[in-house]
Amino acid sequence: MSQQPVLFLKDASIFQRENLILSDVSVTVDKGEFVYLIGKTGTGKSSFMKTLYGDLPLQKGEGSIVGYDLPSLKENDIPFLRRKLGVVFQDFKLLNDRTVHNNLLFVLTATGWTDKGRMENKINEVLDKVGMKTKAFKFPYQLSGGEQQRIAIARALLNDPELILADEPTGNLDPQTSVEVMEVLQEINKNGNTILMATHDYALLLKYPSKTLKCDENQIFEVVQTTV
Repeated sequence: MSQQPVLFLKDASIFQRENLILSDVSVTVDKGEFVYLIGKTGTGKSSFMKTLYGDLPLQKGEGSIVGYDLPSLKENDIPFLRRKLGVVFQDFKLLNDRTVHNNLLFVLTATGWTDKGRMENKINEVLDKVGMKTKAFKFPYQLSGGEQQRIAIARALLNDPELILADEPTGNLDPQTSVEVMEVLQEINKNGNTILMATHDYALLLKYPSKTLKCDENQIFEVVQTTV
């Protein structure tokens, strides 16, 4: 039996309230893939991402993500869906009033972890994966943007997500730091994590070519990267 795709949309239309943002979207992301989502500001990348993590309902078409059917997704399914997704935001969304360690602990507690030993091990494991093990007792405001984004990636890994949605993860970072963060994402992908990354940083696409979806004129389509 062939494996179900991690993300599957067929003839899906994405609305924000009554405004049609994207129509006839058919997309498949398989386990282990690294997929870019590109497009100018305002072409629907964020609305697409929001639909995937349950912020916007899928009103038309078929769709499933990490085993959840999107059209029939209920309000109380959303926390469980989000446990199977790791979401990385452009602006990190770390809690400034607590240390890196306690930021991660907060997420584990909120998602139902109780065993203190396992929680400590998990925190160490994800910080190690992003090369931030020595920064556990720093506060976010004591870290550079690139370091904060690594912590945000570590946080996304806590519940061993089936899919990581990275929404412009390098959007607030300078080119050198963007490359460092990309290296982390590439490494995580090599270890088997599926990643869908929205970006408008074309330099990264050239440096790390991979399957690319483009938002344009209310559509999403796969672009074949040609070497210039």
